[in-house]
Order: sequence, then structure tokens, then C-alpha cells
Amino acid sequence: MATIPTLSYPEFDESVIHHLLTTPLPVTADLFEVTDLCTAYVNVLLETKDLSARLALCGRLSHVLARLAQLCDEDLPPELVAQLTVDEPPESTMPDCWQDTYLMVGYLRSLNQALLGNKLPGKVAEDLAGLLHDMVYILRDYVREPYRTH
Repeated sequence: MATIPTLSYPEFDESVIHHLLTTPLPVTADLFEVTDLCTAYVNVLLETKDLSARLALCGRLSHVLARLAQLCDEDLPPELVAQLTVDEPPESTMPDCWQDTYLMVGYLRSLNQALLGNKLPGKVAEDLAGLLHDMVYILRDYVREPYRTH
């Protein structure tokens, strides 16, 4: 009987964490760049076991999510509008009840704040970090869905 090897990802090293924690959020970052940065934080957050690093990542993610909330209230720059414009937009994969990006960002901020409070039992914190990760990816994919027609 053959065994199937499992994939394992080593814990992110300190240089990746240091880079994420010390690189400033560019003032000019657009919606796509900010959602990409959010995905970077949640990826590293899931793989990091050190509590102080996790809290620092959540702190920085809090800052980036605040910027994301601002961007949800702003008009998209023309270059992003061009990327989101197609002849026939596909049907959205996002449920109608979640298509308000500002509401989704609010959920993400609340999940992150719960983790940042560091008062949750270990398994609950782990599950919420996973939920935060998945929701960030859902939002990132949603904001990139074409929705405008020529």
C-alpha cells in the first residue's frame, strides 16, 4: 500500500514577519493592492505560532483593514474600472447578502479585533483566524469580479 505524502509548510520565518510588520502601507495603494496585502497578513497569521508575532500581525492587519474600509467608500480609479469592465459580466459568486463590501470589511475588522483581544480559548482563536483568512480571500476575489459593461 502506497502512502500519500502530505504537504507541510514550515512556519514563516522571522524575516517575512519583520517585512510585513515594518513595510508601510503606501498612501497610493488601491483596492486591489490593499486586499492583496490583507491576504499576505492572514496567510502569515495562520502559519505563525508565536503569540507576540500573531498579535503584531493582527495589529498591522487592523490598520490595513481600516484603509480598506476607506477605499470601500471611494470611487475606483479608472484603471481598476477598466479591469472590471467586460462585455458580459459573469454572475457573481458572492451571495447577495454579502455584496456590500463595507459590511464584509466590518466583519473582517470584528474578527481581527477578537483575535487581537487575545482572550479567546486556543481552539476558538485558531478557528476564527481560519475564518478571517477565508473571508479575506472571498472579499479579495469579489472585488475583482467584473461587474460593469462596456
